[in-house]
Amino acid sequence: MKFPKTTKRYCPFCKKHTEHKISLLSAGHKRGALKHGSKQRARKRGRARGMGNLGRWSKPAVSKFKRKIKGTTKKVLLFTCQVCKKSKQSKKGKRSGRVQIEAKEEKEQKEKLIRGEK
Repeated sequence: MKFPKTTKRYCPFCKKHTEHKISLLSAGHKRGALKHGSKQRARKRGRARGMGNLGRWSKPAVSKFKRKIKGTTKKVLLFTCQVCKKSKQSKKGKRSGRVQIEAKEEKEQKEKLIRGEK
């Protein structure tokens, strides 16, 4: 998916339409192998729980080839106002394989090449 480097949109801090720079929001710090719920479940199923399977299934875990993994990730865009320098995220992440942020000049040049102009 392609996005321009800058776009005009409403800035809630300036309370008017201004030029915004578009960038991708970085993934940030990873927490660890297990999420909070998984940690709780591991603790619950772990030590000192007595005999038997305590009502849990006696089947083995789902093998790797049966697990379905999504081919794309949700990318969140970050809009930075060029006037007040404050940033705002896009409401929902767009699911796409690759995100390209390009300048308007590059886009215009590509369009001219397609049309056969110089």
